[in-house]
Amino acid sequence: MSGHVFFNDSRNGQKRWYGFDDGLYAGARLLEILSQADDASAALNSLPDSVSTPEQHIQMQEGEPHKLIAALQKSATFEGANEVITIDGLRVEYADGFGLMRPSNTTPVIVLRFEADNMAALQRIQAQFRSIILAVAPTAVLPF
Repeated sequence: MSGHVFFNDSRNGQKRWYGFDDGLYAGARLLEILSQADDASAALNSLPDSVSTPEQHIQMQEGEPHKLIAALQKSATFEGANEVITIDGLRVEYADGFGLMRPSNTTPVIVLRFEADNMAALQRIQAQFRSIILAVAPTAVLPF
C-alpha cells in the first residue's frame, strides 16, 4: 500500500540487488518480467483479484500501541493461520488472505490492513482479529 516492495533477488546463486525496498528497481523488475511474457496484458490480467481494506487505525494513548502488540504477540492464537509473523507487529497469513497490525512509529495508533480472496474470507479474518484484540483491550474502539 505504501509502495514498499522488497526483492531478495538472485539468479544462479548471484545476488542481483541489495534486498531493500526500492521503487525504481521494482518498476524495472516488473518491466523485465512483462517483457518476457508473450502477452503482457494477459499476464497482468491473470493476477488474482482480491478484496482489501484501506489502512485503518486504532487510536490509543502514547505508549499503548507497543504494549498491546507485545501482549498479543505473547498470548494471541490465530485458528487456521498458516503463519504468524511477529516482526514489527503481527502479520497473520491464511490460505485465503492476511491480517496485519503494527504500532505506528510516529503517532499513538495501531495500523491495520486486511486482504483476502473474497469478502467472506475478509470478514472472517477481521472477526478473528476483533476477538483477539478485544480479549486484551476490551475498551478499544475498532474501525472494523
